[in-house]
This record gives sequence, structure tokens and C-alpha cells, in this order.
Amino acid sequence: MSEFDSLLSKLLEQRPDVTKAQIDELIQRKKEKIGAGYLTDQGALFLIASDLGVSLNEPLKVEMGLKDLYVGAKEITLATRVMNVYPIKQFSRKDGSQFLLRTMTVYDGDSRAQVKLWDEKANLPGIENLKPGDLVKIIKAYVKSDMKGNPIINVGSGSNIEPNGTTSAIPSLDAITDDVSNVKENQQNLVVTGILDGNLRTTEFTNFKGEPGKSLQLRLKGKDGNIMRVVLWNKDESTIPKVVTSGAKTRLIGVKTKVGQMGLEIHGDEGTVLEIEGAAEIQPITIRILSMTKSDSGNTLILGTTQDKKLVSISDMAQITKDLSIGDVVECMPSKVYGKSIMLEGDSFVRKVADQGIPTLSEIRTKIKDVKPAEILYCVEAIILKAPEKREIQTKTGETVLLSETFIEDDTGQIWLKGWRSQARLLEQFTQGEIITVTAVNAKAGLEGRTELFLTAYSAITRKN
Repeated sequence: MSEFDSLLSKLLEQRPDVTKAQIDELIQRKKEKIGAGYLTDQGALFLIASDLGVSLNEPLKVEMGLKDLYVGAKEITLATRVMNVYPIKQFSRKDGSQFLLRTMTVYDGDSRAQVKLWDEKANLPGIENLKPGDLVKIIKAYVKSDMKGNPIINVGSGSNIEPNGTTSAIPSLDAITDDVSNVKENQQNLVVTGILDGNLRTTEFTNFKGEPGKSLQLRLKGKDGNIMRVVLWNKDESTIPKVVTSGAKTRLIGVKTKVGQMGLEIHGDEGTVLEIEGAAEIQPITIRILSMTKSDSGNTLILGTTQDKKLVSISDMAQITKDLSIGDVVECMPSKVYGKSIMLEGDSFVRKVADQGIPTLSEIRTKIKDVKPAEILYCVEAIILKAPEKREIQTKTGETVLLSETFIEDDTGQIWLKGWRSQARLLEQFTQGEIITVTAVNAKAGLEGRTELFLTAYSAITRKN
């Protein structure tokens, strides 16, 4: 006899006035009301027994699958694999007392679920050493609902998590990894892979509570050639290899899809695991400085060119380039290299060296006709045909931002040059008829599919006449 049949018999014994057919009907009604995705027949039976005043206090002694979870289940045991483990957090109760909480995501052959580890269980021995794909057994947990009614596994004082061997029928992490081109809207707890397209960059922001935060942003190319924007909130580059080349194979563990301003995007957080092919050995690089600007946070941003005319962007986080000037040829030992993006920190060094024939700005300019939408930086020289105009634009999120734009041309073509937010102010000092050199601009498809130039944080504009 199955456990469900055993519990059903116990209920019918205590309520002989109720028939099995009536119980079956009540089960279907309960599942329809709460949602079949959150309730099994056995779970519904417990709720119906409570409605009828019958106590089915026999705990579940068999292992459940994640798809069988239901809100209210107690002392359940589950065999799962780890997807990701979040950092521990401390919170305050209304009475001022403190408590600890750690979140995990686990999966089995059918489903994925969140696990909350409370107080001392947040520091279970070995919990921080768990890796994606590890087999674990969750013992004597209980299930509550989140704000949306989804079942959440809770590990409290009477519960435990322990390793569960090395072999299992639960699919490996590789088996549930999908190409980024296959993701769809409103998916959660995904494991996706793709090719790194362009550079990684960290941005700083202030959230709605006025607290500072960071986000790590990158782009992944799928097998179909399409590119997906990725934003990992409260994540920085500390876990990334020191050297990452463009085109590196990349995997994201524990992400979701979201529709953003530019279409479907992938979002993650501090619990997301980012795996990128890379190396720890860094080699010195020699460049000529083409422009130097300051970021909103005070870091020095440098655009340089290498011997083979490749443009690189440098973020000086330690102000070790303060004595350098535009045109200098320097050798630097970066802290990190992400494609064509270089980061200088406290362990970096920079020194001026003799001119080694590295191209000057005039030698690496791109003609307007050769500008194509791509994740690279361009330098152009052109005349202003239309005086820059500045206006405020309201985004889809309701934010009001500044936009400045002008129309420029060289002897090969014409193109719009635009600057958003702080970059919009770079165009304020220029007028119609002036010849300008613009460094570090991106090319993107704008209105009606035409290519347009956009100023970046590394951009600088100088007059030629």
C-alpha cells in the first residue's frame, strides 16, 4: 500500500461519514484552488484532513521530489543537486534581535527550488565549500510559501544538509546547461552558456534606498549568432580570471530572463556563478595614450592604442597615471585584462618608455564610411554640420536623462554623433563648422536602422580649427 493510500484509509476510518469519491472530489477542488503546480494529491489530503478535523500527524518518511513539494509539508527529506549558494546575510527582527539567513538553489530531475537556511544552519560545516552540481540530501526540512505562493524549503534547528555520495540519477550540471540562444521570457534558475562578446564592465549605482551598489555587465553570443545582454547585480570582477579574452566560453549558473529596454535580457545577482575561460598570468602591455578623462567616481579613464592599432580602454583605479599625458608611450602591468579593457589597481605599475613606433591618433582614425555597428571603439575626425542640440528624454522606466546630438561628416560620409547623460555635456562647447577629433565612440544601429555614433565614458573631443 502506498503512503497516500495509507493516509486515505486513516482519514476514512476517522470520518466514516465521508466516502472515497467525496475525498477525490475535494482533492481536485483543493488543487484547483491552490494550483496544481504547488500541490500533490497527498499534500491536498493533509489540507482536507485538517478541514474535516482529522489529524494525519504521521510525518513523511519517504524521500520526496521537488515537484512534490507543497506548502505546509514537514520533516521532508530530499535528494538534490546544488545549483548555487548565496553569501550569508544578517537581518533584524522587529524586537531588534538579529538572525542569520543563507539561501541556496537546488534542483533534481524535474524541478528547481529555493532553500532557506536559518540562524546556525546558515553556517553548517562545509556549506561554503559546496559547488554547483554537488549532490546533497536535505533532511527534516519544512515547506513555507514565498510572497508569490511558491513553496520554499526551510532548514531550521531540527533540519540538516549533508553530502549525498558521488553518483545519482539527477542530471549533472552540464546536462541542464542550455545555449543562451534558447532562453525565453520569464524563466528562472537557469544555467546558460555562450561566447563572451566584447568586454566585461562594472558599473556603480545608487539603489532606491540610497545605498551604493555595483553591477557586472557583459554580452553573450549564442549558437544562432544573436547577442544577449547580461546584468549581474551586486556582482563585481573579483571572481573573474585576471586575463579574459574576447570570445571566451562563458557559463552562468542561477540566472533568470527579463525583458529590458533593449529586449530580452539575462539577470543574475550575488548568488550567480560566473564561469569564464581565462588565465591568471598577465603580460605587460605597451600603448600610446590617445585620451584621458575622469569617471563620475573619480577614476582616470584612458584610451590607448597598441603597436597593431588595436584600441584598448584603461581604468585607473589607483591614480597611478596622474603624471602621464596624452601622446605618451607607456608600458603597464595591469591587474586584470578583459578583452580590450584593462584595469589598473594598487598592484599595477606604469612607466613611460621611448617611442616605439606605436601609431598616433591621426594614424588610427576611421573614416565614417567604414564605421559599422560593433562592440569596438572608434576614433573619427569630422566637421560639424549641425550645431549640437540638447534635450531631456524620458525613458520607459520614467527616468529623465539628458541627450545631446549633432550631425558630422568627413570626405566619405555623414553620421549622427550622440551623447547620453554626462557624455551629453561633451558637445556643449562646439558649434557648427568646427572640425573635431572624437575618440572612443561606439557605433550602433539607431533610428530606421542607420548607424550612429555614441559617446562613451572614455570619449574625448578636441578642436582642429
